Amino acid sequence: MDFSKVKFLLSVHSIKQLPAAELPEVAFAGRSNVGKSSLINKLLGRKGLVKVSARPGKTQGLNYFQVGEQFYLVDLPGYGFAKVPKAMQNDWQGLISTYLQNRSTLKCVVVIVDIRHEPKSQDTQLFDWLRVNNIPFIPVYTKIDKLSGNERMKNATRLDKGHSIHPSQRILFSAKSGQGRDDLIAALASFVW
Repeated sequence: MDFSKVKFLLSVHSIKQLPAAELPEVAFAGRSNVGKSSLINKLLGRKGLVKVSARPGKTQGLNYFQVGEQFYLVDLPGYGFAKVPKAMQNDWQGLISTYLQNRSTLKCVVVIVDIRHEPKSQDTQLFDWLRVNNIPFIPVYTKIDKLSGNERMKNATRLDKGHSIHPSQRILFSAKSGQGRDDLIAALASFVW
């Protein structure tokens, strides 16, 4: 995968705004503040392409990034405790679920989970929903640099168990060190090509 030519394409707020379904798409999903923007920036080898914010709910549409002529990377709004009106959260949910269920060019969803926390019901619901809808996904546990090796493995095992994930399915990732980047690129390539 060549990330040398990446550009922001558009922010989609309704299904009618989606670009033509011509290139494969990979969506990135996760609770607010799990490090989604930082992960995408590290993956792409860019510092500020995807805006990083301490304020939950910063991403408010489906943000499309075009990777050369290869594929689209789609940054979904975070779910969870975003400080936005309930009506807006409901609009996001409808837009996201319609997109995920009906987008013919969607190849997989990268589901990002903060390794430091207990399994969250919203993450479990997303994993289960993706399974029921036969949508391929890649679980990625972020912020591994914030834990020692023993804590990291203990927490990863707890998340695996809580979300019914086999250790071979998930990737441990650090946006700080880049650990897990090559594994994620290999996983994405297996879906996109």
